[in-house]
Amino acid sequence: MANYRIGIDVGGTHTDAVILDANYQVVTETKSPTTEDVSTGIYQAMRKVISHVNIPLEDIRYAMLGTTHCTNAIVERKRLNSVAVIRIGAPATLAVKPLIGVPDDLKDHLGKFVYLVRGGNEFDGREITSLDEDEIYKIAHEVKGLVDSVAITSVFSPVSPKHEERAAEIIKEVLGEEIAVSLSSEIGSVGLLERENATILNAAVVNVAKATADGFVNALNEEGIHAKVFFGQNDGTLMSIDYAVKYPIFTVACGPTNSLRGASYLTGYSDALVIDVGGTTTDIGILVNSFPRESSLSVEIGGARTNFRMPDLVSIGLGGGTIVRIQDNGEIKIGPDSVGYQLPEKGMVFGGDTLTTTDVIVALGKAEIGDPTLVKDLDKELLKKIYAQMVEQVEVAIDKIKTSAEPMPVILVGGGSILLPDQLEGASTVLRPENFGVANAIGAAIAQVSGQIEKVFSLDEMGREKTLQLAKDMAFEEAVKAGADPDQLNIVDIEDVPLAYLPGNATRIRIKAAGNLAEVLDGAGV
Repeated sequence: MANYRIGIDVGGTHTDAVILDANYQVVTETKSPTTEDVSTGIYQAMRKVISHVNIPLEDIRYAMLGTTHCTNAIVERKRLNSVAVIRIGAPATLAVKPLIGVPDDLKDHLGKFVYLVRGGNEFDGREITSLDEDEIYKIAHEVKGLVDSVAITSVFSPVSPKHEERAAEIIKEVLGEEIAVSLSSEIGSVGLLERENATILNAAVVNVAKATADGFVNALNEEGIHAKVFFGQNDGTLMSIDYAVKYPIFTVACGPTNSLRGASYLTGYSDALVIDVGGTTTDIGILVNSFPRESSLSVEIGGARTNFRMPDLVSIGLGGGTIVRIQDNGEIKIGPDSVGYQLPEKGMVFGGDTLTTTDVIVALGKAEIGDPTLVKDLDKELLKKIYAQMVEQVEVAIDKIKTSAEPMPVILVGGGSILLPDQLEGASTVLRPENFGVANAIGAAIAQVSGQIEKVFSLDEMGREKTLQLAKDMAFEEAVKAGADPDQLNIVDIEDVPLAYLPGNATRIRIKAAGNLAEVLDGAGV
């Protein structure tokens, strides 16, 4: 039986879709405008790409979606769950209340039910004080019927998650098994406040993720496609629907990482700098061993400071629909605003009256889009200055993200990458692969499934070798939970950092395992 897969990725301007065959070759590709509600644009792109091919729909076995639903919900403060926030850390953490580093308007949404409970651990795993279970029971009864999601954070839970796990058992006992519970030890790394924020945001977008998943599955079913559905996550790998609904925060920033993975697949390069130019922004990231380099800094999402894993990206307001303005004093201002998906109405080459970056490259003869005669009278010298400024913006961003002065291979992807030349400062070579315009959807479709753990271990207990093996086994287990084939797993990233200030030869170990999707059995759906 043939085995096809659909990959869909939502960008700020376009939603891209591809169908790949069993050998990961592109059968067909399409672009559709991204819609305000996101879902409509996804369904339109899906129907459009299916209409391009003549294959039995039951042969489409997998569907991968990289979506901005959760990011948009946090940024727009819309459709968020009603969350109870429980921090296990009294009396040690009373001085610093939860939701520090969260903007006031988001705090208004998420700070209605906030509790501090006795418990938590020291940095070496010893209890600060025992968990106040009676208080957890009291909180559970208090919030029953008022919240539909609970975020639990305990002091040093990445070292010992026992208090969080026990609190979750009590919450489910009182509120029912179906209540969504987010544990910080499964989401963020060691720093308490940022980890707590990431957990609260995760709890806040569970309903959005569930609605997105259900909507996508139903849309596929309506077309007669009963595929196994996966979501793109922000480390460039996939997760099953159950996993995505439990950890929706991991979908944030999955679009740029899909582009990086797609760029690696299309060129065969495992280490390179990738420039993804869309209609609104240019995202620049670094490939290391075919996966996006992770940011080592805390990351803001919707203004809230968090510390869970995110790709290391530099983003600038330059894309195919970016508006170009000439000031009265002759100064050129490029963006950061864009006409976005309205480019076919507003761009000058399409008969509109807004000068965009696309009009600039068409007028200079660098691309053939729309009607070049509509921009033939523009001042060429001025256009050359604008173009030089566009390229310079990108070259400055390249310098920002590079960690050495050595030139690197650069891969250009995204529909807007036609804006850029075949030579760039800081690049040893510039590659523009076939199907570059839909690299993001290809990245979603070809992605593997991963699992990652990050914990502090005491090497004195079992020794270095056995501890590393235990950590690898835990990462493998996470990958299988997310939908990976247990027989095809590899360790793709490993990092261990000795913590000199902790007793017991403590070491922070972070391991990521990835593998191909577990094979879909005939008739298997979601």
